[in-house]
Amino acid sequence: MDEGKPRGVKSANPGEADRLASQIVKLGPAEAADALEQYPDALMAEVLQQINPSVASDIIPELEPERRTSMFAIAPHEVTAQWSRNLTFAEDSIGRLMEPTPAIFRPRETVRQATQRVRELAKRVMLTYLFVLDDAGRIVGVVTMRDLVVSEDDDATLESLMLRDVFALKASMPLDEAMRLVVHRHYPVYPVTDDAGLLVGQVRGSAMFEEQAVEFSAQPGRMVGVAEEERLLTPWSRSLRFRHPWLQLNLLTAFLAAGVVGIFQQTLDQMVILALFLPVLAGQSGNTGCQALAVTLRGLTLGELKAGTERALVAKEALLGLVNGALVGLTAGAGMFVVARSQGNANALGLAGIVALAMTASCVVSGIAGALIPLTLRRVGADPATASSIFLTTATDVASMGLFLGLATALLT
Repeated sequence: MDEGKPRGVKSANPGEADRLASQIVKLGPAEAADALEQYPDALMAEVLQQINPSVASDIIPELEPERRTSMFAIAPHEVTAQWSRNLTFAEDSIGRLMEPTPAIFRPRETVRQATQRVRELAKRVMLTYLFVLDDAGRIVGVVTMRDLVVSEDDDATLESLMLRDVFALKASMPLDEAMRLVVHRHYPVYPVTDDAGLLVGQVRGSAMFEEQAVEFSAQPGRMVGVAEEERLLTPWSRSLRFRHPWLQLNLLTAFLAAGVVGIFQQTLDQMVILALFLPVLAGQSGNTGCQALAVTLRGLTLGELKAGTERALVAKEALLGLVNGALVGLTAGAGMFVVARSQGNANALGLAGIVALAMTASCVVSGIAGALIPLTLRRVGADPATASSIFLTTATDVASMGLFLGLATALLT
């Protein structure tokens, strides 16, 4: 059993809960709820206590109301109360990761009294720290098991043993912010308080790192419209419902790029060679935008992007787009010149210059778009990674094709 986790109701076969828990975490919340409802309430409650509290918080609302009520009735009260409390917090907050605090003590309790209580608690939980609270429920100190065991004075109070400078997390704190605070601490368990400073639970360091790993793994999917709750074992019908709306959106945005090409259809009819280089420009400018997008998302995720630095980030990506675009533009222009000359095109040099100029300009636009799209999504309250790749592809395709064909139309026709 994980450290600090109440053992709760035991199933007849202890290994069955472990096996089921390992399967449940591979499913999305709805599929996990459907799978759990095939088992008795006692086993369901035990499995939900074994998995990451954040995952349990996603599954519990998906359970049928009758099964949820009956399962809550037999699970330990402190566990069900914690589940209910966790559901009041945002999905990406520390509050969703909380577990009950099994060892709460008062400052005036003696070592002898605390030791007796710990012996009883140890029969059903694994303890790491003793959290010391005042009468109002605010945490005032922490006693480690080592300090309790090595104390030679059984009549000494916990107040004399406890560490007073307690590091605690806020339940409303976003996970990424909490991760930045604990990255150099590596405590096995952290107390969690509400905005008033009252202790409302505890969170394991391992649960935080596990949840952060899930967030990182889900980010590439969100960029292309794959829902976070979709897993490898998600039924194809549910995967279809998750993915198809975004594909329709992607198709609509692709029509914009097609419309740009349609505007310059007459130019393409006169110089078919231009069509040869459309995917070259779209591919290069798209990759430039994806580089800017990846760096911006990483900075947002790690908290490196501070307020007021957005303009500097966009300017940097524009400059990188300009330099990279000019360099690859020279190569692409040389390629156009060779191809045009081999076909006997009298405008070979002009076409080469147009390719180089369009490549440079489109890479600048793509770099700016790669930085602005996630920043804009965050500004409007959306996940910065949500379908960002779809929006970026549209921006880069429209910019690269529009600039290329527009310059060719203006200069050669």
